[in-house]
Amino acid sequence: MHESDGISKLRGVGPKRVQLFENMGIRTVGDLLRYFPRDYTDYTKPAPISSLMPDETAVFAGKITRKLHPYITPKYSLYKVVVNDGTDDILITFFNSQFVFEKLTEGGEYVFSGKIKGSPFAKECSSPGFIQAGDPNVLVPKYHLTAGITANVVSLAIKDALAQCAVSEPLSEEIREKHGLVGYKKALSDVHFPVSHESLETARHRLAFEELLTLQLGLRLMKNSTKKAASVVMSDTDMSGFFGSLRFTPTGAQLRSVEECIADMKSGVPMNRLLQGDVGSGKTLVAAALCFFAARNGCQSALMAPTEILAKQHANTLADFLEPHGITVALLTGSTVKKPVYAAIESGQAAVVVGTHALIQSAVQFRRLGLVITDEQHRFGVRQRTVLSSKGESPHTLVMSATPIPRTLAFAVYGDLDVSVLDEMPKGRVPIRTYGVDSSYRERIFRFIIKYIKNGFQAYIVCPFVEKSDSMSDKASAEDYFAALKQTWFSDIPIGLLHGKMKQTEKDRTMAAFKDGTIKLLVATTVIEVGIDVPNAVIIVVENAEQFGLSQLHQLRGRVGRGSEQSHCILITDSRSEYTKARIDTMVRTSDGFEIANEDLKLRGPGNFFGAAQHGLPTLKIADLNADVMLLHETERLAEDILAGDPKLSSAENSGLRRLVEGLFRERETFGVN
Repeated sequence: MHESDGISKLRGVGPKRVQLFENMGIRTVGDLLRYFPRDYTDYTKPAPISSLMPDETAVFAGKITRKLHPYITPKYSLYKVVVNDGTDDILITFFNSQFVFEKLTEGGEYVFSGKIKGSPFAKECSSPGFIQAGDPNVLVPKYHLTAGITANVVSLAIKDALAQCAVSEPLSEEIREKHGLVGYKKALSDVHFPVSHESLETARHRLAFEELLTLQLGLRLMKNSTKKAASVVMSDTDMSGFFGSLRFTPTGAQLRSVEECIADMKSGVPMNRLLQGDVGSGKTLVAAALCFFAARNGCQSALMAPTEILAKQHANTLADFLEPHGITVALLTGSTVKKPVYAAIESGQAAVVVGTHALIQSAVQFRRLGLVITDEQHRFGVRQRTVLSSKGESPHTLVMSATPIPRTLAFAVYGDLDVSVLDEMPKGRVPIRTYGVDSSYRERIFRFIIKYIKNGFQAYIVCPFVEKSDSMSDKASAEDYFAALKQTWFSDIPIGLLHGKMKQTEKDRTMAAFKDGTIKLLVATTVIEVGIDVPNAVIIVVENAEQFGLSQLHQLRGRVGRGSEQSHCILITDSRSEYTKARIDTMVRTSDGFEIANEDLKLRGPGNFFGAAQHGLPTLKIADLNADVMLLHETERLAEDILAGDPKLSSAENSGLRRLVEGLFRERETFGVN
């Protein structure tokens, strides 16, 4: 049996289970072996039964002193045993589990794991997991499951696969010896069936090392393949006219970033660069300077934004920068009248085109596309960026992100890109004052908002949900909040509502009214999170702040503080959890986006940092980009050494690594390993 064989070859896996396993993403024996546990039940440290409390999940041990007579009905059966450990009794119930009941022997000693019910004086537990006392497998794996597949079914299938499958070792003996790694099959066995904490850690270390090395190799191959492609070669252009026309002095970081990008664009290979800057650091000016440079070299530029509101804002800003120099900026979104814009793009009349996903439609044909810019790249997949770039002949690429990325994740997420960082803020920005309060402050907050509105300013109130649901009845919804405020506190103040379920025309109308000052208070969801620039807005209130990630709160805070007036961010939460307290304290303490991002990573973990899209990053199954920082650096150096000697992983020695890279990234041609 080989790893590429279908799982139907395993004992006990018939057609029905094949389908269920496929629902879990498991099609081959190799997929099954790499379906790693999400966690483990640790049976090594049982608690005394007398110490157990209702509603806690606990591990406890004891002897079965009585097996009660089963209670059997046509619909269900109850099997009960009494367990005692010398400190107290606990009643355990198994539902419809005659097999389990018969497996347990009176007088036998076992270790159990489950949720405690009943009362402190009459403890109960329903259908716990258990092992026999003395069982060497004291760490029992937990898997992500689907209906019809139990952890026991998964474990039995994996045992059969390990017994029958000729697992191929992807790492060379030299790499394993140099880095102290156990063999692949041993690691697979110990990660699924660990006999100790030590054996589990050794196995996890080996598999995480392999996964991170695969990631590093794949990203470097992708980067190298773009470096070799033909490109639009640009030449020196006098930028003094552009910078001389500005009404402000650019920061040193902006000038440095423009110089780095222009050097790339003159190099003869495609620029492939990330421009990373905190909220308000001035990324759009850098983009405008590069569009100016491209236009002076006879090339068109395209900027893709994730929302229509942001695309329109970018188009207006770029037009202010560029049209005085005779450079035409066109807007292309879902609601644009498209034919005239298509014609302007195809003829080259539109030197800069700003749009949403509408830019990647097949009808959009550029005359000479030389620069592609994507804003808030984590909202696009790698494929969308590639489709837009394919509309030119290997154009230069700039990715802009206002979501600061922790340094431990920067390479893993953007390993195919060079990086420029805007680490200075434009002069005149007043730091935003941030407060963490509970809902008892709400009326004081409303009075605070009204005072500022009467002085000519504006405010946002952000809610986590559009509308109420039964499961979230205690959370603020934008629609209900808006209706209540309109009838009470803000009945004589122009108030608007903005959320993602509104029609685009309604959203545009509302946002335009807020930007021109007709609407004074905007109740919204996170649709305002990215890029909306209203300098007159000086207060943002976030309801149920515990519902948002730290980086998201930081993005929301960035909607204010865009003018010269002192601005305020008020985070409301009634949560008493230590987790929430740590997050709110971080927001109050610092406005440094990179520090916030690092804290967010620590608190939420890398799997939740970016959300489902993960910036187009391949899904990691066992490595932890936060906990495995040292491993990340170790594999980074090794990947460089391997590719220095074998740039395409074409040698027999590296065939296993090549196979891993192809499996992780799936699309071989993108990464230059054909």
